[in-house]
Amino acid sequence: MKLGDAACCLESLGNDTRLSIFRTLVRCGPEGLPVGQLQTRLKIPGSTLSHHIARLVKHDLVLQSREGRVLRCTANYARMNQLLNFLTKECCADAGGCN
Repeated sequence: MKLGDAACCLESLGNDTRLSIFRTLVRCGPEGLPVGQLQTRLKIPGSTLSHHIARLVKHDLVLQSREGRVLRCTANYARMNQLLNFLTKECCADAGGCN
């Protein structure tokens, strides 16, 4: 992951609502949640939820799939792990390593 990509991901997650959406999807596991259930859990108006999900999708943190009339959202665990690895890759490098 490049610095610019990490910055975009962190900017997306730097909003309370988007972070709540992402954390909820992470907790739900690989099945994710239909948008309607996500809306019910978080008590967010549909238009607001749609706006925030679009931002997370844009930066590849959330994946969407259509199942008939249902739009399902899932956390992109691979992208999440890329971001975490980027943040921790050089942990304590200038201090001679971590204890």
